[in-house]
Amino acid sequence: MQMRAVAERADVALGTLYRYFPSKIHLLVSALARQFEETQAMIDRRPIPGDNAEERVKFVLSRATRGLQREPNLTEALTRAFMFADSSVASEIHTVGLQLTTIINKAIGGTDYVENTEPTEEEIAIARVISDVWLAALVSWVTGRATAQEVAEHIDVAIRLLFR
Repeated sequence: MQMRAVAERADVALGTLYRYFPSKIHLLVSALARQFEETQAMIDRRPIPGDNAEERVKFVLSRATRGLQREPNLTEALTRAFMFADSSVASEIHTVGLQLTTIINKAIGGTDYVENTEPTEEEIAIARVISDVWLAALVSWVTGRATAQEVAEHIDVAIRLLFR
């Protein structure tokens, strides 16, 4: 992916693109944040299926994973950018982390989740562990070390173990 091609496709000047996204990494991590916004909008539209936190978290992450796996080249670029971003992208990385934690906490809370309330330290810890496992599984998939099925199984095992 070239920034010039992105600017042309977006019909903006290259300088304008660089004003908002100082590097390709900034652009890609911001695009990942956009993907998570769409996931969050999806789960906000209706209750997350599942009788318990484990089922709801598995549902949300499986939907997000399948969505990302539909566009493997884009997912590879987004995942690599997120994993290898330096401190200049800290703000964008923080945003993505908060979004993922919120998505997982909404799944954990289900219909009991209340907007704008602080999750407990344990809920934050669980969400962080799940998101770390999920991102590591995505890295395995984009690098060809795991199949989509293996990624799903790996995430399911991690979630099951955390909610024992």
